[in-house]
Amino acid sequence: MSMEFIRKLPIPQEIKQELPLSVAFELLKKQRDEAIAQVFTGESDKLLLIIGPCSADREDAVMEYIHRLARMQEQVKDRIIIIPRIYTNKPRTNGTGYKGMVHQPDPTKAEDMLEGLRSIRKLHVRAIEETGLTCADEMLYPENYRYLSDLLSYVAVGARSVEDQQHRLTVSGMDIPAGMKNPTSGDLSVMFNSIYAAQSSHTFLYRGWEVRTTGDPLAHAILRGYVNKHGESLPNYHYEDLLLTHHLYEERGLVNPAVIVDTNHANSNKQYLEQPRIVSEVLHCCRHNDDIRRMVKGFMIESYLVDGAQKVGEGVYGKSITDPCLGWEKTEDLILRVADLL
Repeated sequence: MSMEFIRKLPIPQEIKQELPLSVAFELLKKQRDEAIAQVFTGESDKLLLIIGPCSADREDAVMEYIHRLARMQEQVKDRIIIIPRIYTNKPRTNGTGYKGMVHQPDPTKAEDMLEGLRSIRKLHVRAIEETGLTCADEMLYPENYRYLSDLLSYVAVGARSVEDQQHRLTVSGMDIPAGMKNPTSGDLSVMFNSIYAAQSSHTFLYRGWEVRTTGDPLAHAILRGYVNKHGESLPNYHYEDLLLTHHLYEERGLVNPAVIVDTNHANSNKQYLEQPRIVSEVLHCCRHNDDIRRMVKGFMIESYLVDGAQKVGEGVYGKSITDPCLGWEKTEDLILRVADLL
């Protein structure tokens, strides 16, 4: 048999009942969601920083990192809204390697999906209740979104998922901002088709139910660079790229035109130390063009406690086991410099 059914896993409602969010923090999340939504609708001119590890590999280091971000948020709260990345799924280019906390709560041990579902919810609940920050995650598996749907303030759909119908339709049922990345090919029409679908209403099959959605008006673009036919990484955050993105928004008549610039991945050719420079260049573009300034809502940055990356099992606390990230000192400096430029 090519597919072995190991065990029946709890439905999202059961995991939510096991690890609930208290009523007081439900209110806090609602307030955070409103403040973030106002950035996308243009009612707020604050900048968003969606920032954190490439993948959430261990609870203790991720929580220490988010506690540090919470202290930074207090310093820059009049200009910046910080949304920590707790990325519990990790897409793999060839399907092999560490796939994220939902698969392996401990990267050095065997896969355990039941414990993984508990671990990712526990981590997101801890982040809210200990720091007051609601977080972002990547929706790699649309059917898993409901396990965290009451906790997340931001969702990203990755470059390999953005063409998938189920991802687009699932986003159409969200009431929080959802960023649709351009595909690895760089074809912006794919990204804009995805935004259009996500902003529209649909009826479809989801988790065994026939569901109807109203569309998510906060679905938007994430520019992350692309790869050409020779496998070379090329950026799409430059002035001309931003002007083209603005033109495509106008051409399609989508609501709440917005862009988040991903400063790593193909935009930096995974040279993580380039991220602060990319942020500075985009902010320079914003100062020289009002259309770009109104459209660019923030940045997605890969950052952790320690610079760079390591292999699974090396055991360096707070160092990425997937893509390389900015360490904390550089992260702190970046956030403060961005605040000064606003």
